[in-house]
Amino acid sequence: MRIFNKVYRSIISLDNLFKAWDAFKRDKRNKPDVAKFERRLEEHIFRLYGELKASVYSHGSYEDFWISDPKPRHIFKATVRDRIMHHAVFAILYPLFEPTFIHASFSCRIDKGNHRGVAYLRDAVRKVSRNHTAPCFVLKCDIRKFFDSVDHQILLEIIRRRIKDTQALSLIEKIIGSYYLGVTERERERESTVAPRKGIPIGNLTSQLFANIYMNEFDQFVKHELKVKYYARYTDDFVIISRDSDYLKNLLPKLQAFLEERLLVSLHPNKVSIRRIKQGIDFLGYVVLPHHTILRAKTKKRMFKRLQERVMAYKRGDIDEFKLAASLRSYLGVLSHADAYELQQKLLNDFSFWLTG
Repeated sequence: MRIFNKVYRSIISLDNLFKAWDAFKRDKRNKPDVAKFERRLEEHIFRLYGELKASVYSHGSYEDFWISDPKPRHIFKATVRDRIMHHAVFAILYPLFEPTFIHASFSCRIDKGNHRGVAYLRDAVRKVSRNHTAPCFVLKCDIRKFFDSVDHQILLEIIRRRIKDTQALSLIEKIIGSYYLGVTERERERESTVAPRKGIPIGNLTSQLFANIYMNEFDQFVKHELKVKYYARYTDDFVIISRDSDYLKNLLPKLQAFLEERLLVSLHPNKVSIRRIKQGIDFLGYVVLPHHTILRAKTKKRMFKRLQERVMAYKRGDIDEFKLAASLRSYLGVLSHADAYELQQKLLNDFSFWLTG
């Protein structure tokens, strides 16, 4: 494995910080905190650079809120300044760790994503089932409270294998430890008695990379020690495809043991299943069946609801026609990855009705 000793200088360079701002500000310039930061942009960036250069930077606290996506998620939103720094760190660390990831890891990676993950599942099912002429089973699992369960010490130990720059490691440790700035004192006390120094904030760009670095340990185990041929993962959601259901049943204890003993996380007891492909495999917002793919019912409902909300926002003047059109294109793009002609027509008809009604 290649080792990197000079990382910090690249992270804190003014060129990287201004590029981080450019990456961060996309679609956010109308946000009050972002607009306020931009009014004195150079002053803020140079101050951040000065603190990083002097190694006196400290991560700020978080604003927290809940979203339904569709299940409730506790999101921690860092300050603009800290989020720019997250982008700066991500820009340098991502190319260092990307070559270590397996092909079938699809979350938060260039040229990957959930649509590629679903396409991989469809292709794997076709190969395993010999074009749907042989039995095919899919083991589907989800890790329980994954982002809350990431162990800080284990994550840092994995990162230290590849990065030896002490200043960079100190900065990374501050980002990882900042999770405890986003919880109340009572929550912090409860967490410290049960699972000290665990959790990374959903919402941080760096958390997506840290999740891949953490779960890459599991990916390598599945591919190289268990020799599993057809395996795909998206963050904490993964599938294994096989002709033999007993093979999948026998794999399960080995998967559980590795996750619990090596990464200190556990499978969600209600989200482990072995299903025949003809029953439909619910994966990343779609349901994959032998000869077609449909949109998951909850995904469909959420899509119609959110597009209607965007139309209402346009009518109120909160967004312009370009943003409304972008939302429509985005949802049509979601439908393009499924066999959903009739649903596409319904979406367009409802969109016109909401717009003119």
